[in-house]
Amino acid sequence: MVGPLNRKPGPSGPWPSGPTRRTALGLILGAPLLGACAGGQVSSPFGPSEPEGPAGPQQQPLAVGTGQVKVGLILPLSAAGNAGVAAQSMKNAAEMALAEFQNPNIQLLIKDDGGNPQGAQQVTQQALGEGAEIILGPLFAGSVPAVAQLTRARGISVIAFSTDSSVAGRGVYLLSFLPESDVNRIVDYSAGIGKKSFAALLPDNAYGNVVEAAFKQAVGRKGRIVAFEKYASDRSAAARTVAQSLGSADALFIADDGESVVAAADALSAAGANLRNIQLLGTGLWDNPRVYASATLQGGLYAAPDPSGFRAFSGRYRAKYGADPVRTATLAYDAVALVAALSKQQGGQRFAAETLTNPSGFAGIDGLFRFRSDGTNERGLAVMKVASGGSTPVAGSPKSFGA
Repeated sequence: MVGPLNRKPGPSGPWPSGPTRRTALGLILGAPLLGACAGGQVSSPFGPSEPEGPAGPQQQPLAVGTGQVKVGLILPLSAAGNAGVAAQSMKNAAEMALAEFQNPNIQLLIKDDGGNPQGAQQVTQQALGEGAEIILGPLFAGSVPAVAQLTRARGISVIAFSTDSSVAGRGVYLLSFLPESDVNRIVDYSAGIGKKSFAALLPDNAYGNVVEAAFKQAVGRKGRIVAFEKYASDRSAAARTVAQSLGSADALFIADDGESVVAAADALSAAGANLRNIQLLGTGLWDNPRVYASATLQGGLYAAPDPSGFRAFSGRYRAKYGADPVRTATLAYDAVALVAALSKQQGGQRFAAETLTNPSGFAGIDGLFRFRSDGTNERGLAVMKVASGGSTPVAGSPKSFGA
């Protein structure tokens, strides 16, 4: 069950309290979040890679639930490789959310887009023809515009799972883990503990470009950048340049996946940088065993969802399906729990822009989140500290969004 935070109940009664295990999206008015996140790390900055080549045969249409409000769920179920695996796990999580929500009034119309824009447009047309009032998905950025082309013409909202902010926009909201939230949280926290001069070493790729823009904007509000370099395959030259400037910096931001973060830190050390004299900072991609095992990165701080929610979610998922969920499975769970709660409480305005962009936000498995009017999201993240064998929280997730 999901409900806006700090908001009075609607005319139909109080927000649903949900099953006794408190497994739905969240409770309102300061009640504890039912689940949060952590456990498995994100294996790629942008989640599962898009499948190459034509998709396989699409599976038969599937409807789950008997509620009056129809909701389309679009996933690449027949895609090859990691994409198909992620899609099946997200489908399971969506069905789990429906089963754990108390008396949901929705019916999920589960559609397989094969992982490509043509398939996404075809199954979106099917879902709309069957009466879908909102679309959840698709997973890949390339398919989102194809879906939006149809939904915008009908005034139907989309909650997609892509991490590419460029595909968000009017009527298209992203419920993914966006790098911008990680960057804003860790820079704000660092400034709060007195760090004002920042250096950065980032990958020269799509993820690095997104992080760069967010980092420069966030630091511009809180301090100054004294060194900034990007690297391709060879990190040594960029590491040498940054190492020479660390004397005037009190925080060093390295944003990359686990193995690459370790390699970047090692390159800095090889260039003569003493990383024990500076506060190391990172993003949620640091949630990785390789990072925890690195002696160089001990004590580093990164922003990520509170781990407890994902651990609880994973336990329930394993009990139900006999396997571990992919990290993005919580997105499908939260999306279904959200629309189930809104359909129960918000009447005809349940999926309107004003409802979805409620500034108080919603509470989900991975903590607080809210949609911005531009379709991107903001998450309430914890700050974690790297330690051998894992990580420890040094600042918890916020209980509400500030003004």
